[in-house]
Amino acid sequence: MFVAPDGDHYRVRLTHSLEVAQIARTLARALAINEDLTEALALAHDIGHPPFGHAGEDVLQAAMAGAGGFDHNAYAIRLLTRLETPYPRFAGLNLSWETLEGLAKHNGPVTEPPWALAEADGEWPLELGSWPGLEAQIAAVSDDIAYDNHDIDDGLRAGLFTLEELLGVPLAARAWDAVRARHPGDGEARLIPELVRDLIGRMVDDVLAETRRRTSGFASVERVRAAGRPLAGFSDEMAAEEEALKAFLHLHMYEAASVKAVRAEAQAMLAALFAAYRQSPDRLPAEWRPGNGGDTALLRAIGDFIAGMTDRYAIRRYEELIGPARLPEGL
Repeated sequence: MFVAPDGDHYRVRLTHSLEVAQIARTLARALAINEDLTEALALAHDIGHPPFGHAGEDVLQAAMAGAGGFDHNAYAIRLLTRLETPYPRFAGLNLSWETLEGLAKHNGPVTEPPWALAEADGEWPLELGSWPGLEAQIAAVSDDIAYDNHDIDDGLRAGLFTLEELLGVPLAARAWDAVRARHPGDGEARLIPELVRDLIGRMVDDVLAETRRRTSGFASVERVRAAGRPLAGFSDEMAAEEEALKAFLHLHMYEAASVKAVRAEAQAMLAALFAAYRQSPDRLPAEWRPGNGGDTALLRAIGDFIAGMTDRYAIRRYEELIGPARLPEGL
């Protein structure tokens, strides 16, 4: 959510992924599906995000338009199968087909795969047109549960909205009433973490009940993939309430003026960094320079290098190559 946040207690991509994995493993255990696969998918689902998250992805998509563009999900597959090479006998992490398939389409079937995903599909046919296994579907809905609720926590901590404003969302208001009823003598500071836990519990319980209802009679993973629809998810009632919560967070948090100001400056920095590497490819570390392949290979090599950066590393490289960073302070 935040660019290289000043506060140590805001979520970053890693801590978000850990929280997704906790929720996903809980759901997998209750549903008696493969816990290890579910956890692996949850931990890796965001590993393809470039610096500055979705804002950075927009920059790379534009900068790499002449080479097929950039997609963080496709890049995750590329990272795990080609770019990370910790073993001497093969490229990638030697992940199972089920892991690659689940990562490729945990958000549903892919009808027009980006170039990086198309390459992977050519090597390990991933059945991109079908729904993934239940483990990937659980990882996806766990992602929603985690970021909905930790964004409440981070948004309140950052002062982007107040508790009173949040309680205009019916789901949050009902949960707050229940929390206050259980702990009538405690103040807001003690009860806000309990509110977040309560909301997570409500969403998890709903997913369990709805997924059990939808999967009744599905005895094999082949039937799950051939169902033509997601079998794990929220009930219609909870889906509507979760959408209302998302709308609140979008208005008060993602589109907050202070957040947008940081995002715009971060995007300008990343675009300038990409342009600097394209103008002078020798500035790339030797191991990232393409041997041949023309402009397409160069654009993809720069994209691979930048996409693997953290926020702070991208800022440091910008300062080394271009000049002082001018990110607004406060987040």
